[in-house]
Amino acid sequence: MTVTTELADVLTAAALRWERVAFQTGPADRPGAEAGVRLAYRIAGLAEPEKIIWVGSPAEGARAVAALGAERPVRDAVRTGPWERARADAHASLGITTWSLAWSLTGGRLWDPANRLITQIRRGIAATEESETLAAALRASTLDAVLGQQDAPWLSLFDALDRPEVEGLVQVARSAGWWWPFERVAVVCERPSELHLDDLSRLHRADGPALLFPDGFAVHAWGGMPVPADFAASMATLTPQRIRAEENAELRRVMLEHFGYDRYLAESGATPLHQDETGVLWRIELPEDEPVVMVEVVNSTAEPDGTFRKYWLRVPPSISTAREGVAWTFNLSETDYRPARET
Repeated sequence: MTVTTELADVLTAAALRWERVAFQTGPADRPGAEAGVRLAYRIAGLAEPEKIIWVGSPAEGARAVAALGAERPVRDAVRTGPWERARADAHASLGITTWSLAWSLTGGRLWDPANRLITQIRRGIAATEESETLAAALRASTLDAVLGQQDAPWLSLFDALDRPEVEGLVQVARSAGWWWPFERVAVVCERPSELHLDDLSRLHRADGPALLFPDGFAVHAWGGMPVPADFAASMATLTPQRIRAEENAELRRVMLEHFGYDRYLAESGATPLHQDETGVLWRIELPEDEPVVMVEVVNSTAEPDGTFRKYWLRVPPSISTAREGVAWTFNLSETDYRPARET
């Protein structure tokens, strides 16, 4: 089979639908989700669960699952088995080449953003416990979850191909968040009430939690990196001293980017490492981290108000002259960099 224009359109439309599903917020469609859960059990050849328990977040779900004790999990029958059959049959009917193209138009587009979100939710759940043993137990519980709306990468492909094996899983994912299937009980999560992403589909928010669930479970993130709850508020009062004192190297980098390298250099009393006609080379030493080395260059074209705009180019720590740094940005050696006119 080949990917015709018609099939490509179907696959692309499915990816767009499931991208919305993956990051959808607001109250779950509880009747729809419960109908999907029961259908998933029937497709697996199991009796429908006697009880469906709703929880406010994956964190609450992980705790509820830990408290169930002797309940027998049926995830393999409800999710793993149908999933593998759908994938094997689709792969066989499409063929290797068409399968790869179909995946690239659906799940391949959604895989990275969905998995970043899944990883941060799991880390956030573990972080709610100070005890490493309890944190590990909660994280282990999340590995047994069916990921609902965040199963979007694979479900976008299966849905586009109308695979009946996963119809129940598709219905739950469109209606709710993570869920755990057990022999007599299913635990189902609400969707997030808030979800904030940057242009790269990473969790990001400057004035509150980037991810918030109805029960209060939250994940704070800046540019996709988990940060403390008070991190955003502290950014307004940053100083060079506070930046240098930060022990977490990743947080320190975020602070520097937010504060501004030029401002940091000016307020920290830094002196240039080297200067020539191409610009000024600066070096910022950071504890337990590689130094930040930047070339300050001036645009040769004046702005409308007559001023000349400065730019800061980050270069490797091994750079020792301004010219070498500018040349590196053009993938040239210092000796080969001889522009007729710099702009």
